[in-house]
Parts: sequence; structure tokens; C-alpha cells
Amino acid sequence: MNPFALNKLEYENIRTDLERFAVSYLGIEYIRKMAPLTQMKAIRHKLNETEEARILLHTGASVPIPSLEGVEMILDLLGTGYVLSERDFGNMVQYLRSCRQLIQYMNAKSGIAPTISSYASSMHELRPLLSEIERSIHGGRVVDQASKDLAKIRKKIIVTEERIKRKLDSLMSRYKAIMQESVISKRGGRYVLPIKKEHRKLVNGSILDESASGQTVFIEPSDLQGLQVELNLLHSDEAREETKVLSDLTALTEQYQFELRTNADTVGIYDYIIARGKYAISIGGRNVHLNQEGFILLKSAVHPLIGSSMVPLDFTIGNRYKTLIITGPNTGGKTSAIKTVGLITVMVQSGLLVPVAEDSHCAVFDEVSVDIGDGQSLEHALSTFSAHIRNIRDILQTAGRSTLVLLDEMASGTDPGEGVGLSIAILEELHKRQATVVVTTHFTEIKNFAERTPGFENARMEFDAETLEPLYRLRIGEAGHSYAFVIAAKLGIPEAIIARSREITEAGISSGNTAVVHRESRDPVGLEESSSPELPVLPPVKPNELTDVKASEDEASSSSPFHLGDRVYVPYLKRSGTVYETIDARGNVGVLIQKDRMRINHKRLKPYIAAEDLYPDDYDLDIVFESKENRKKRSIMKRKHIEGLEIEKKPE
Repeated sequence: MNPFALNKLEYENIRTDLERFAVSYLGIEYIRKMAPLTQMKAIRHKLNETEEARILLHTGASVPIPSLEGVEMILDLLGTGYVLSERDFGNMVQYLRSCRQLIQYMNAKSGIAPTISSYASSMHELRPLLSEIERSIHGGRVVDQASKDLAKIRKKIIVTEERIKRKLDSLMSRYKAIMQESVISKRGGRYVLPIKKEHRKLVNGSILDESASGQTVFIEPSDLQGLQVELNLLHSDEAREETKVLSDLTALTEQYQFELRTNADTVGIYDYIIARGKYAISIGGRNVHLNQEGFILLKSAVHPLIGSSMVPLDFTIGNRYKTLIITGPNTGGKTSAIKTVGLITVMVQSGLLVPVAEDSHCAVFDEVSVDIGDGQSLEHALSTFSAHIRNIRDILQTAGRSTLVLLDEMASGTDPGEGVGLSIAILEELHKRQATVVVTTHFTEIKNFAERTPGFENARMEFDAETLEPLYRLRIGEAGHSYAFVIAAKLGIPEAIIARSREITEAGISSGNTAVVHRESRDPVGLEESSSPELPVLPPVKPNELTDVKASEDEASSSSPFHLGDRVYVPYLKRSGTVYETIDARGNVGVLIQKDRMRINHKRLKPYIAAEDLYPDDYDLDIVFESKENRKKRSIMKRKHIEGLEIEKKPE
């Protein structure tokens, strides 16, 4: 799956949230490696695992997942010659006990979680190893019973320490008068007497230290030296014997190295599964039906990272239509809707339960491709439009029947006319490849294209025009509006400006000119060529490049496929125009291309948009497309008629 798409859908945030529910380092590793799968059988298996984990957790019992604290280092050190310490074996005992508890727990839950409980059968209790460690080490210390030699040495240490204690009591009584204080001290592991410096020669022994003030010296009496040397030797023997015990335990542990690693891996898998179950409960996740036909049906879906504050989304695609065009005002929830669809799709393919209502369906895709956000980069000097095109280029390289494509704000970042044409061409190509496509846009041309093209469908985000509040509900089957005029009026823009805005929008803007084309201009209805959504936009054609044919006054043939007001395409000019005069006896049709009136043979024309789809039923096209000569004649006749009436009214 494309990492760029996963990043745009905030998949990494899902991983981060999921990590909070893991208790072991291996569980966290599995989560960090989590990625969408593409095989439906594997996805269904993972979803069933998560569902069983959710059921287990709903029973109220806590699943005893070992934390694996300290185990990672132990497993890494086994077989390297390193002797494990008492602390290491303390962690090992806790680990083995937890594994045993997990095995017993899963055996008891085989009825309600048959799939995940079966994984415990691969684990090992390792009773001999656990028993030997417990016999030898307790409370972080090697016990006397760990070996016979160790027990003998520790008995001798006790006897020697007792002799030293009695000797110290005797010496303190003897030198009480010259001692700085009646306290026995230790220097370098040896017992010493704190003697006043001026009386140091009265004590037979070695000075081992002196106080900071210099008033006290610490003397080891000669009577103690022999006993203390003996005690130190016994402690050395004790340390050697403890090391031998730890060495033997380490060797025994290495014999079970495979079993220990198997247990750890299984614990990591269990931790990963149970974490998915805990996460499902936290977001209200449910299981879904799967298919490979590109059919998506989400009921009351919410974005996992937004939660209950989001208005639930009802969404469907892939049955009657495979491309959905979503329109609506800014901040109306269009981007959240397509992100929700994309994120839920990749989450399901990762084996996660998702926040939807029962009986929701998700399709399994080989690729999820997105173009969300403007993607501007100062580092790479990419404009908004260039970033969109780069993303779409990459999408077109891989798009196919098993691809989910999410495109946000198509035709943005460049000239609207050219952007719309390019967008529709891209949508046609994706539709030809049978990709499942969800698009957001503000452009009417794209909405109109979707309305008249099979396999496409419009949808809108609902908006309250009275309160200017988006309702965040998706309504499929209806095209929406951006509500720019409504919002502008509500926020205080003068009504005259709003009315003029509507007039400009309805009339259209002349290609290559910012001036509005009025009905009194050469193009009487403002039909000068705009950027056609399906055709490339080229520079205006020069008059000397046109083949101008003299108009014939013969009546038009009733069998002509071209009617007054139809939009037609002229392939050899690569331009579209409007029929202003029907076919004559020579088979020529009058076509208005920008401000040029031309007569072109009907065989060189292709139908584009019928007049009935462009104009209201009560529109008088005969007057709209009346020639200049006839208009001039009619104007003269009208003026003469008025003058004649005025003459009749004059008194004789």
C-alpha cells in the first residue's frame, strides 16, 4: 500500500493510538509493522481475531498478557557466554509464571474465542526450568540450598562474623576511654575503632583512615586482622560458588532457548490482538462484511480520530455507480467524508474493527490512492496545481479495477476552464479502468458531467442556508452548491453586488477576457466559447485560418441532426461552438465559435450538447440567433411603423 496515501489518511495516528493498549515490546513492534493486507482471506482472519478479543474483554476478565519486562535482553544474551544475574532470573521467573497463567486462561476461553485461544497450544510451561530457578533464587539472591558447598561456606561466614563481633565488644571495652565515640565503623570492608588522634599509639594495629578534621584516626586492631582476612576469603569463596550456581542456571536456560523465544513471539501476537480488541472497544468498532467487487456500504460511520463529535456518515458506492462526485460549501465536511471512507478501508484491511453500524460492507482494494491537500512544497518548488498533477500522475500509473481513488478539490489551483476539462478527462480515464473513485469539487461543470454520464453519481453535503451552518450529512443522488451568494448576503455584502454576481455567473465570462458578454454583443446569449469540460482549450483561431462558406437561403433539411442552439464540436479546428443557423441546401451549418460566425459542412461536425439541455423550454431561440441583417431589417421596419403612426396622429 502506498505510504504517501497512508500518511494523508493519518494511518500513523491510528498506530499511535493502538500502541497505548499494548503492554509488551513485541506487541508494540507488531503494531509498528502493521499495514493493510490485500488478501481477503487473511483480512477476514485478522478481523475475526479482533472480534474474539473484543468479546473476551467484554466478559469482564482481564487477559493476563506478560509484560516481557527484561526478557528482551535475556533472549539476546542467551548463547553469548554471558552469565545471567539474580535480577535476570527474577524477571525470568515472572515471565514463566505469566506464560503459564496465559496458557491456562486461553484453555478456559476456547469456547468463546476458539481462534485466538488455539495459539496457546504452541506455548510451553517449562516447569523444570521454573522449578530450578525458584529453588535456587529467591528475593533477588542465591539461596543457601542452591548448592551444598554454598551452604557450608555461608555457615563458616556466620561463625567467623560472630567471632569478630565478640572480639569487637572486648576491644571497645578496653579502649573506651580513648575512643572518639562508642561506634564500630568500617573502612574498605574492614572493622575499625575510631581512636582520638593523640592516643593512636596506645592501640596496636593499622591506621586505615583519618577523619576530615584530623582529630580521629580509624585503626584496625591487630587482634582483628586475622579474623577479617579469614572472613574476606570466605566471602570470595561465596561469590565464586554463587557464580557457579548462576552459570549452571544460565546453561539450563539456554537449553530452553527455542521454547522461550516461541513463548515470547506468541505473547507478542496475543498482545497485538488484545490491543486491537481494546482499541475496538474504545472507538466503538464493529466487524464488517468484505467483498472484492469494489462495493462499500458504510452505515453511521465516524472518523476514528474524530469520534462521537462527528455527525455519522452514511456512504455507499460500487453498485450502480463507481464514481461519486461530492459537492458542498467549504467546511461542510467533504474532505472529512472522503478521509473517513479511506481510513476505514485501510483500517479494515489491517484487521481493525471500525466505528460503523451493523451490516456495513467494505471492499478489499490492492491500492488506495489519494490526492488530499494542496501538497505545496518550498523545498521542491511545487505549486498547488503541480503538486496535484504529480499525485494524479502517480495515481494513473497504478489505478485499476482494485483501486480506491480519493481526490479532494479537483480542478483547483489553476485556470478553472482548463482545470475542469483536465479533471473530467482524468475521471473518464479512471472510470474506463474501473477504479472506484470518490471526488470532492466546487465546479458545476463536473457536477453536470456526473449527472449525464452513466457510472457517475452526484452527492452533496447538507447546509442550512438560514443559519449558515453546515449539517455535515451526506446526501447521495443530489448535486450541491457552494452557497457563496447566500453566505455573502448573510454576512452583509450589498444586494446589488449579489445580484450582479448572479448575473455574471449565469451569463458566463468570455474566454480570454474579463469583460462580461452581454446579450447586446455579437454573442447574443453569452454563449461565446468557454473552456469545454471535455475538450482542450486552444488559442483563438485567426480569421484567415477559417473556411468561410457563403450562406445559402435555401430551407434547412428536416433530417439534419443539428438544431438551433445545439453545442457542436469541430474536430479539424479542435473547437466547440453553437449552432446559430440550421443546415442549408448545400449541407452547411452556421456555427458560432467565439465571435466568429462560420458555415461548416455538417459532415465535419459532431454533436456535443443538445439545445434542450442548455436552455429553458420557453426560450425563443429564433430571436436569440437571428442574423444581424434580419435584426437590422426588423429594427428599420419597426422604426418606420412607429413613424407612420406618428404621422397619422398629426392634425391636418
